[in-house]
Amino acid sequence: MKWPDDPNGPIRSHPEPSGGAVVTEPAAVDLLDIDPDFGSDPYRAYAVLRARGPVHEIRAGEKDRFWLVVGHDACREALTDPRLSRDWPRNGHLATGLEAPPATDGPGNAHMLLSDPPDHTRLRRLAARAFTPRRVAALAPRIQDVTEALVTAMLAAEDRRADLVDALAYPLRMTVICELLGIPDLDRDAFRGWSDEITAPTGAEAARAAQAEAVPYLGGLIAAKRAAPADDLLSDLIHTVDEGGDRMSEDELLSMALLLLLAGHESTVNFLCKGVRALFAHPDQFALLRGDLDGLVEGAVEEMLRYDAPVETAPPRVAVEPVEIGGRSVPAGAVVLIALGDAGRDPARFTAPDRFDIRRTGTGDRGHLAFGHGVHYCLGAPLARLEGRIVFRTLLSRCPTLGPDGRPGGRFSGLFAQGERKVPVRW
Repeated sequence: MKWPDDPNGPIRSHPEPSGGAVVTEPAAVDLLDIDPDFGSDPYRAYAVLRARGPVHEIRAGEKDRFWLVVGHDACREALTDPRLSRDWPRNGHLATGLEAPPATDGPGNAHMLLSDPPDHTRLRRLAARAFTPRRVAALAPRIQDVTEALVTAMLAAEDRRADLVDALAYPLRMTVICELLGIPDLDRDAFRGWSDEITAPTGAEAARAAQAEAVPYLGGLIAAKRAAPADDLLSDLIHTVDEGGDRMSEDELLSMALLLLLAGHESTVNFLCKGVRALFAHPDQFALLRGDLDGLVEGAVEEMLRYDAPVETAPPRVAVEPVEIGGRSVPAGAVVLIALGDAGRDPARFTAPDRFDIRRTGTGDRGHLAFGHGVHYCLGAPLARLEGRIVFRTLLSRCPTLGPDGRPGGRFSGLFAQGERKVPVRW
């Protein structure tokens, strides 16, 4: 399909219900028609859509339709609109346009990412009592130790080559999240299979099967922590009670553990790998960072998050009533995706947004949406930032000659994230 010169793309016409004037609106578009390489680089297609407007109906395959929000301000607006519901267990039946809507029945789906206020407010309040800034800050020495050990093992390779995912990003994040939750001796192969299928499923049945395997494991772990509490996040979540005596139910505990263990793990690994790729692609910025790690690493981490967001689109929402975003009407029942990645590339918000610049200092160049915005702002953002600062400072100080060793591989493309499962490096 070729786009006409009209910046609004093809249009479809229909009469108003009253039989009056004809109303025209853009037809649903296929992202691959805009750019066949969308799966490997979505930003060109997003820029084309953003130039036409902030909201677009997208067709995916023969049957699926959803609505995509692009641009910083429109994304920020959509992230806080209460009419766009994340409560799929309650409102999923309203969704139209999807051949197979997300399955949210059964255990493991009673977490705050699948809820709206006031249920979300309650769950987040209880989670925040256990997942405190103090607990995150206390992890710094352990993250440093694990990073040092993994880098040492990586540098021992005689051929001076490694896959950064297997050597560093994956085992670091898994070690940190398992120690945070208090999970002993987790089967790493099983864990990786669950995580891959749930966050970037190869099919609906495969995703359900992965969750069905993870749920009983976590249920047994919660029972063990209830019987013998320890100094870890999961034990605190089990025993946390607010001022009114409220606490999480068994399914809410299990769901929270699943959310932290799987979704948080995958996004952080993706963040670390995309950050390394951005440095490799911009040798001038790489040289700047190596020359002043202590002074520039914090800004570099924020620029990595802005430039190539680890979660490309926020988890899908369903419109419980008609919603107008940026002058475009989104119908009730529409499934809405909010392009967090494109929000970071919007020239209306960021100076030269396609330029990777670790020294961005202007106030207008801050405020990316990589961790979302509003009530669903990522609870794990402080931990991800801490890990990023430690990993890049340690890796680049220990391995100043680090470089790419061929193209990344194992490309995955899920509903809300894209990336590589292999990042080969040499030194």
